[in-house]
Amino acid sequence: MKLEIIKMLQDLNFTEYEAKAYLALLDKSPLSGYAISLNSGVPRSKIYEVLSGMVERGEVMVSHEDPSLYTPLPPQELIRLKKSKIDSSFEAAETALAHYSYVSLNRENIWNITGFEAILSRAAEAVNRAAGRILLEIWTEEAKLLEPELRRAAERGVEILIVVYGELQFDFAQVYPHDSSEEITREYGGRWIVASIDDSEVVAGIVSLGTDSRAAWTMHPGLVMPITEVIIHDLYIHEIMQAHRETLEQTFGPNLIELRKRYNFGPAGYSMAKKLGFGN
Repeated sequence: MKLEIIKMLQDLNFTEYEAKAYLALLDKSPLSGYAISLNSGVPRSKIYEVLSGMVERGEVMVSHEDPSLYTPLPPQELIRLKKSKIDSSFEAAETALAHYSYVSLNRENIWNITGFEAILSRAAEAVNRAAGRILLEIWTEEAKLLEPELRRAAERGVEILIVVYGELQFDFAQVYPHDSSEEITREYGGRWIVASIDDSEVVAGIVSLGTDSRAAWTMHPGLVMPITEVIIHDLYIHEIMQAHRETLEQTFGPNLIELRKRYNFGPAGYSMAKKLGFGN
């Protein structure tokens, strides 16, 4: 009978020595390590290592006397503990494997998204998956549409940093207003969204062309890294402008207008719609 119980305990991830020690404590407790060794047949050279592991897992309790005395977790509580740990392990494995499958299926692909609604929906889904950090470059209009998903992400502990074109008051995020939002909107002829989720997934594209809006969604590391760096670069610029605005504007003009003129296409910038062949 005792051999059968030892086998059952081994099926619950006890080693043979742990099972013998636990049964010895069920027969009589509290006991010292030395007494458990004598009563269980576990070698004295191994008994304290065995008991230490069981104490750490909550299967055995130990007193702070000298010598220490040990007592077992009652069988019903032990079974509940084991069930709880197994359920948690299955849930963790299910989540991890699902994510692994999701990432492995999409890591090498770049998906096209067409239309304003579809782009915002994909961005919202990505935000809902966030676990660590969201970097977002966006206009006020689209930021407000994503507010519910962003707020829920913040509530579960996700860090949210937003570079915004326009005005935005989100009490759950770090918001960095981009200089010359109106001028940039006019120069480029539209609005865009760049979202980096956990530095592993991005949604990026134009959102101001209605049904002709275009974006890409990808987990491809060759694109995730540089697109994420675009947002980080603008955060750098914000910090630098806050600290050294007067000096920089003396060299490059108000809100660095001379730099924008130098690197835009043509003297007045360009229209995204025209560049992509939409609109007049």
